[in-house]
Amino acid sequence: MHDSLGCIELWRDFPAKLGEATCCNVLVYDRQGYGKSSPFADHERRLDYLEKEADILNELIMQCGIKQAILFSHSDGGSIALLAAAKHPSCIVGIITEGAHIFVEGITLTGIQTAVEAYRTTNLNERLQKYHGDKTDAVFWAWANTWLSDEFKSWNIENFLPRITCPVLVIQGEQDEYGSLEQVKGIVRQVSGQASQLIIPGSGHTPHKEAQDVVLAHTTSFINQLLTSC
Repeated sequence: MHDSLGCIELWRDFPAKLGEATCCNVLVYDRQGYGKSSPFADHERRLDYLEKEADILNELIMQCGIKQAILFSHSDGGSIALLAAAKHPSCIVGIITEGAHIFVEGITLTGIQTAVEAYRTTNLNERLQKYHGDKTDAVFWAWANTWLSDEFKSWNIENFLPRITCPVLVIQGEQDEYGSLEQVKGIVRQVSGQASQLIIPGSGHTPHKEAQDVVLAHTTSFINQLLTSC
C-alpha cells in the first residue's frame, strides 16, 4: 500500500523485484483519489479515513479471493496495514511497515509544513501532476489539511496494536523526516505477534528507494520465513 502522496507508478520496480525474490504474486493498487483511480468521493476527508481504508483493503482481499495476504506498506499505507491486521486478521499472515505512524508527532507536523511550503513555492505540484493529474490538489491538501488540523492532533491507533497477532517487520529510516523511532518502538512493543525492527542509517522516509537492496534483502528473508510456517 502506497503513502499519502503515492500511487502505483511511484513504487517503480520495487513490487516486481520483491515478487521475483519471494516467488509471490503481487497486487498493487491505487487507493481512491490517487494515481489513475477515480477522484475522492468526499470533498472533506474524515478523521477516521485510515480506518475506512483498512476496511476497503479487507473488501479488496475478499473480492480477489486472497487467502494468505502479506502486506507491504509505506507511511499512510503502513498505518492502514496495521489497522487491517487488527480489524480483519483472518487472511493477513504478515505485515511489513515502512515509515508507519501510530500517533501524531511534532516531527510529522514539521515535515508536512515543509512540504506545504514546497508545494507553494517549488515545482512539487508539477511533479505530482505527472502521477495524479487533475486530482493533484485534492490529493495534496487532503493529506496536509487533515494532518495539520487541530482535530487530528489527538489521532492515535495504539489501542488497535494488541489485536495484531501476525508477525510484523517494522522498517524505518534513521533520518525519517516524518516520524521518530518512537513510532517503531511503539509498534514493536504493543503488537501481540512476533515483531522485529529494521532501522536503516542515513535513510529518510522512503527506504525502499533510498536503500532498496537492504530493504529487499530483509523483506525477502522475513517473507520466506512466513512462507515456511504457513
